[in-house]
Parts: sequence; C-alpha cells; structure tokens
Amino acid sequence: MKYRKLGKTGLRVSEIGFGCGNVGGLMIRGTHEDQVKAVGCAVELGINYFDTAAKYGNGQSEINLGRVLKELGPDVIVGSKVSLGEENLEDIKGAVQLSLKKSLERLNLDSIDLLQLHARIASNRNDETWRGALSLEDVLGENGVADAFESLKSQGLVRFVGFTGIGESAALNRVIDSDRFDTVQSYFNLLNPSAGYQIPPGFVGYDFDRLIDRALERKVGVMAIRVLAAGATGGASSRTGSAAPTVRGPMVPGGEYDRDEARVRQLGFLLSGDAASFPQAAIRFALGHSGVSVVLVGVSSASQVEEAAACSELGPLPEGAVEKLKALWANNFKGGS
Repeated sequence: MKYRKLGKTGLRVSEIGFGCGNVGGLMIRGTHEDQVKAVGCAVELGINYFDTAAKYGNGQSEINLGRVLKELGPDVIVGSKVSLGEENLEDIKGAVQLSLKKSLERLNLDSIDLLQLHARIASNRNDETWRGALSLEDVLGENGVADAFESLKSQGLVRFVGFTGIGESAALNRVIDSDRFDTVQSYFNLLNPSAGYQIPPGFVGYDFDRLIDRALERKVGVMAIRVLAAGATGGASSRTGSAAPTVRGPMVPGGEYDRDEARVRQLGFLLSGDAASFPQAAIRFALGHSGVSVVLVGVSSASQVEEAAACSELGPLPEGAVEKLKALWANNFKGGS
C-alpha cells in the first residue's frame, strides 16, 4: 500500500480508503463476521482511512464500524459526516454539535479525526439544479457550518474538518478558497472526470470545473468519491451480497445509473491489457491524479477490499489508456469498443 499526504493536515493516508456507505453496504447490511473479516483484511493490507457518516443506514454504519474497530483495535484514521436539513438551519451550531455527539457515541470514540459536511452546496438555497442545497451563507457565514466546526475543533472533539464537493461548481470553489476546510470529497470517475480534467463543451455530465486542481493549489486534501459510479463500472456482480440492490436517483446531473452503465460499455479498450476489470480501471484512473490523496471505495466483501488495495501496487493507468479516454470524453462517449 502506498500513502499520500492529506492536504495541509499532516496526516499520511493510504491511497485506498474504506468506504462504509450504502452502495457497497457491508458496514450497514453485512453480518458482523463479514464486517470483521473485511476491516481486518483492509488493515492487514495497509488501509488506514475509514469513512462513514451519520446518515449511512441511519447511524448503523457508525455503530458497526465502531464495534469492529473496538474489537480489532487498529491504529486507523476515522472520518464521519454531519447532514443538515432545512429544519436545522435556524441553529446550525446546535445541530452540528448534537450530530457529532451522537456519532461519537455510535463510534465508541471521544473525538474524531475528520468531521465533514454531508450536504450539497450552492450560492443560494433555492438553486434549481441542486435542490435542498445549503447556501454559501449557511456554510461560511456567521454561525454557519464553518463556525460550528471551528468550535468543535477548539473543544478537542475534532482534529480536522472537510466537506462534500457536490453542488454548484462556483460555490464549491468559494468554499475551497475560504481556507476553512481541510479536505473535500470530490466526485471523480471514468465517466465524469471534470473535477480533474478539462471537458469539452456540451459534455453529458455536470462540470465540476477542475475542483481537484483548485483544492491542490489551496492544499486542501482530496478524497475521490463515486469512483465506481455507484457500481455502474462493476456490472451485475457488484449488486450482490450486502450491496444496495438498486441505486436511488443520481448524485449529480447526468450521472443516471442506467446511462452510466451504457457508457461503461464504451470503455472495453481498457481491458485490452491496461486493466483486469472495470472496477480496477476505475480505481487506477482516480489514483492517476496527483491531487487525489485517497480513493474511497465502497465494498460489500473482503474480496473487494483485496481487489481495491491491489490497485495501489499496480499504480495509475498507462498514459496511452488515459489518452484514449480523453478522446472518448471529447466525443461525448460516441465511439470506443
């Protein structure tokens, strides 16, 4: 396992992170035995970052992760998240404080390494594309999320803070430029590379305007998320076991699961010697951007942990494969084999 610096935090994190969310589902719906096996496998292979959230399984992911980590006792870095709805916006600080308190109880921790905002962000709350988004004022204004996070850090309850980079590109860049967050989770995959590469006009997916490059400039650590496009790169085999049998609406505009699955069929050239499988190609693609510190992979079994961890040793995709990808993006996935 190779390791990278997580922005300005000083943390040294494994290139591959263990995602405890709903799509992989292991830490929500898996058996305790399978959870122990997968987490133990991850630690043995050198994975030292585990990512969960209060919202995953209505707290079940945190409960199960906390139970397994207490049983195994590894020296790892844990990140969780706080979600805010309209009902929380009158008292953001109070809502954040209460959410963290409950998360720490579920995780069996006195403090946490990384707390992240788990919400879409836009310039204004009434944004038509990003419905339900928090506004920049909610995040950066007086008594907003950043102030609430700062208070938790001063109390010693949180070491570092971050946010999910989903929402209006201009607003996300403003949050990065504020220097009030240490990390960002960036949507980045073979089908929508816009957070790390220039995309052509009229591209089918949402344009994240090279958010990863912006974060790199500001020394904000980047965690690549949805690298497997919610499992679309894995095919039917990824929808078994504890994995979510279906994926609810797209996380971003243009990221509909059925359409993503169809696009994956245009990437057959990656399996002609460059990668052994689409999931491997997807993970190695994300590893290829120097601005990415951690590639978060949601898993449903120990074997998937092993496959993901092996990508660190294999390294990024060959440059020739990336050039073919760029040509495919330029043609809006028209062509390929």
